[in-house]
Amino acid sequence: MAKTATIDSRHYVTCLWPGLTELWWRGRLSGLPSAIVFAVALNLLLVTRFLYPQWVSGFLVHAALWIGLGAWVFFVIRSVRELPLLLAPRTVSEQPDQFDDAQEAYLQADWDQAERLLMGVLAIEPRDPPALLLLSGVYRHTERAESAKMVVTELKRLEIGDSWSLEIQAEMSRIDRELEHLAATEQESTSSGQKSVQSAADLTAA
Repeated sequence: MAKTATIDSRHYVTCLWPGLTELWWRGRLSGLPSAIVFAVALNLLLVTRFLYPQWVSGFLVHAALWIGLGAWVFFVIRSVRELPLLLAPRTVSEQPDQFDDAQEAYLQADWDQAERLLMGVLAIEPRDPPALLLLSGVYRHTERAESAKMVVTELKRLEIGDSWSLEIQAEMSRIDRELEHLAATEQESTSSGQKSVQSAADLTAA
């Protein structure tokens, strides 16, 4: 059974401009050529139709109008169909959503299983804030605080991350504390090693 996502009707406005849905909702540059071509074609059509009709014969203008209208309808329909996949890929994907399983594994401190499941979730939706935050927690608990910081930093750069600013700030604070703890532990270990070397040197000298 196909899964569907509930999309706000206002989001479909971006479908009226070819290529805009990919640019606006995903930041994909692959939609830029379509958007530029549509803008250029629309402006040329308006100029030749209303400002300088003597440039091109009326037949060619009308032919271009109908061809352009057909192409526009095609791209609008395609954008409408693809919009749910752009906005909620986890919801409409045919693959099972494993986020709940990943969360359960995380709560059970099964870090390897949680990481594996989260990678599957992020393969469907790489910009999913809950999955990214949970993955950061996995990295933090497995002494990979630097990797956790990279994940959260990347999430902060995403527009969708604005709605998760409190959670991001809290996770970043936990990461900073973990980094401080690791640095202190490393410094203590280094100091202990130096003391051991010094003690051995003193015994040798004696």
